[in-house]
Amino acid sequence: MERQVIHMDLDSFFVSVERRINPQLIGKAVLVGGSSDRGVVASCSYEARSFGIHSAMPMRMARQLCPDAVIVKGDHEQYGKYSEMVTDIIKENVPLYEKPSIDEFYIDMTGMDKFFGCYKLATEIRQKIMKETNLPISFALSVNKTVSKVGTGEAKPNGQRKIDAGTEKNFLAPLSIKKIPMVGDKTYQLLRNMGIEKVKTVQEMPVKLMQQVLGENGVVIWKKANGIDNSPVEPYNERKSLSTECTFEKDTIDTGHIKRVLVSMTEKLAFQLRSEEKLTACVTVKIRYSDFNTYTMQMHLPYTALDSVLIEKVKELFNKLFQKRMLIRLIGVRFSHLIQGTYQFDLFNDTTEQLQLYSAMDKLRKRFGEDAVMRADGLDLDKRDTSLFNGIKKK
Repeated sequence: MERQVIHMDLDSFFVSVERRINPQLIGKAVLVGGSSDRGVVASCSYEARSFGIHSAMPMRMARQLCPDAVIVKGDHEQYGKYSEMVTDIIKENVPLYEKPSIDEFYIDMTGMDKFFGCYKLATEIRQKIMKETNLPISFALSVNKTVSKVGTGEAKPNGQRKIDAGTEKNFLAPLSIKKIPMVGDKTYQLLRNMGIEKVKTVQEMPVKLMQQVLGENGVVIWKKANGIDNSPVEPYNERKSLSTECTFEKDTIDTGHIKRVLVSMTEKLAFQLRSEEKLTACVTVKIRYSDFNTYTMQMHLPYTALDSVLIEKVKELFNKLFQKRMLIRLIGVRFSHLIQGTYQFDLFNDTTEQLQLYSAMDKLRKRFGEDAVMRADGLDLDKRDTSLFNGIKKK
């Protein structure tokens, strides 16, 4: 049976939501992100892109390119709300969907042509989303995720496209190699230095040559360039929370030590968030005293997955909650109000250097283990304490 895979993507999502809230922004060059000179562009309108502005660009540079641009700090809660609205519409109308980010969806409609045309149904879903949310959204339909994702990019802004089975290579051939998923700035520059500019050139190269140049990633890129992608649409499950607890070997009142444990726990949870490309908007701290009385306190915050923000909130909650000055038996940390999202959200308040640092640390953790990189204030832990961590609970 021929696969039918749709990729849907909300156009300039943050900007579109801001325009939905404030129609006066329509038609203007809009930058969403940190407003300070060290801030970064999280999202920009197509009007701003015409000046050469793009996401992750330093705000200072963006303002130099377009002095008249309107800068909006952004509203995390509104973005989460509208993302949920779109998700609910898709959930009601399709048998299987994947949500890799807050504004992006893959839908598997394989086998549904016997009931009604997949392209027709996708069109109806898109029209419903635009009618009920007043947000622009684009999609493409093809036989796999890679071709559909590239197709959506070609359909933007606010358009749709169908790539018929058997035409994948011809569709991809004239496009820039940068359009292929997995081809980042470094890979693009490497391929350009080899004289490779169009996807067609990669299609004509021996796969072994791509493997010699880029390793196993070269094989994957070669397959994608040839329109080959057998990866399934992964069912989306809305996880509500991540949590972990630590039961001390001996009840303690050593707040310095307790806070070091909290830092370590928070780091592990934040790393897990980023690994799953999720963000949290609510932090809870739990204390169980030696008399087994248990207390919790929570705090709402803008969506994030950064250690520096979350550790600060966890320590603040602990200081407010620890009032009895009794021996503590157990402490816990919980992140809830989770949504799909990545570093893009943290571009509102953090510099490029900070985000690059987090990315580098996470790569080390994935390669050498989650304890490979730790904050100084979380290092001085007895192994007996860390062994008593109850693991990360996912709900």
